[in-house]
Amino acid sequence: MNLAIELIAAERQRQISDEGYTPKHDDVHGFGEIAAAAACYALPPEIRSIHLLGNIWPWDADFWKPSPFQRERELVKAGALIVAEIERLHREIEGGAA
Repeated sequence: MNLAIELIAAERQRQISDEGYTPKHDDVHGFGEIAAAAACYALPPEIRSIHLLGNIWPWDADFWKPSPFQRERELVKAGALIVAEIERLHREIEGGAA
């Protein structure tokens, strides 16, 4: 498997096991919040601003955990959040909850 995909898969697993962001938890965020969070991490730090994040970041500021000077880490977080949103959409389409 590609290293980038492995890193994203490992981060998604960490989000579930360490942070408790299980499929059941993710299913309550059906208004695009997970995708918005991914977009925030994916934005290059040079163009992010408190003002911009304040309009896009979907949750309390305490949950915003950038990794300064670790661009790859932020992109891995974004990728794992995208995976979480895709999985959530699949469950929604299938009509099932986790």
